[in-house]
Amino acid sequence: MATARVWAVTSTTPTEDDARAIARAVVGERLAAGAEITGPAVSVFWHLGELGEGQEWRVTVRTAATTRDRLAARIAELHPWDSPEVTATPVEWCLDTYAEWVERTTGAPE
Repeated sequence: MATARVWAVTSTTPTEDDARAIARAVVGERLAAGAEITGPAVSVFWHLGELGEGQEWRVTVRTAATTRDRLAARIAELHPWDSPEVTATPVEWCLDTYAEWVERTTGAPE
């Protein structure tokens, strides 16, 4: 089984501005090659001993396998919540040219 070269890392935020700030920071810092923001979405959750419901914005960023863990840590650092959702899914298949772009883009700045 081949190891995924590209990963999609996702988090949700309470506002679109929070999602944009995270996306801009991690792409600008070259931890992610690109980001997509979607929302708003309704979220239903259990928190602090009770059922809650709210509106959230999803930010999904693409990164290389070598950058995934640093990216996840940076998202958690930037996030307004104490225990944010930060998950990662391997991109099982993509064009080689896309994977190369992601790897090149998330490398050290030139």
